[in-house]
Parts: sequence; C-alpha cells; structure tokens
Amino acid sequence: EWCLFLIVMRRLRGVATQTGVGVEWREGTKCKVMDTRRTTPGMRVLDRMAVTLGGGENHRMGLFGMVLLKDNHIDFAGGITKAVTAVREYLKAKGKELKIEVEVRSLADIDEVFAVGGVDRIMLDNFTVGLTREAVAIIAGRCEIESSGGITLDNMRDYAQCGADFVSIGALTHQIRSLDMSLKEVE
Repeated sequence: EWCLFLIVMRRLRGVATQTGVGVEWREGTKCKVMDTRRTTPGMRVLDRMAVTLGGGENHRMGLFGMVLLKDNHIDFAGGITKAVTAVREYLKAKGKELKIEVEVRSLADIDEVFAVGGVDRIMLDNFTVGLTREAVAIIAGRCEIESSGGITLDNMRDYAQCGADFVSIGALTHQIRSLDMSLKEVE
C-alpha cells in the first residue's frame, strides 16, 4: 500500500514541479501554461490536480468540458465550415452551451473560422514561432488563442512571447520525471 502511495506521490510531485518550471518560463507574458487532454490512464484527475498545484491550468477534463474540433474531425466533416456548423446545430438541438475550439493548420484556416463564426478558441497546431506571430496578429482580440503541438519547456517561452493566451504542453503529464520521496521516520 505505502509503495503504491509513494509511486503516485512521486509522479504527481514530478508533474507539479515540471508545470512550475513552465510557469516560470512564461513570466512577463499574458500566456497561461496548460496541460493537454492526454493524461495517463486512470490518473486524469490526479494529473490535472498536480498541474494546477504547479501553477498551470487544465485544458478540459473530458468531452463534456468543451467541443474541440481537431483536424481529423474537420476532415471527416468536409471542412471547418461544415464541422463548426454541425457542432453549433447539435448544441442548439440538445440545449447545450459549450465553448467551441477549432484546430487550424494554416493562416487560411483562420479566415475560414472567422467566416463561419461562433468559435471561442483557435488552436494553432504545429505552427512555427514566426507563423504563430502572424496568426496572433490576425486573431488577437477576436477569440482566445492556444498554441499547441511540438511545444516543449525548452521552446515554450518563444511561443508565449508571440501573444497567445495559452500554450499547451503534453509533456507536463506524459514526459515527467518522478521526484524522489520517502516516508522515513525522523526522530
């Protein structure tokens, strides 16, 4: 029992510490450090709590928290306009009020998101730092901006300085180093 407890606590301490490092590196920007939807199976609630204890924010706890239209959803629906329209119709039919986030892969995708309207957050997926700056200039003030994909603790400051509202880093929960702990009795 204690062994399992120590293993879990070491992991959570690692998640919180790694998140804290990311939070320090974004200092001086408005950007918030956020985990991604990918967490260790069976550890989602604990991983998310560790991220917030480290000073970060959570993306969403599950599908019920926000609609996230990823590239595969968009491709399957036949494009951004069709995907967003279908989601808005579904939410209206079900009487649900959820934020909608759309992943974009190009500057042209951003124009299509604004043409269809009704989107609360745009996720810039695998954009370079330079392309992120261009995208932020187009989007700023119109909806929330999230940079994601290929972002690490080593390059996150560069992305944060571009002006995005959020930088999401999967490594906060799935590439951590557990920190040493023990429960030795001290006299």
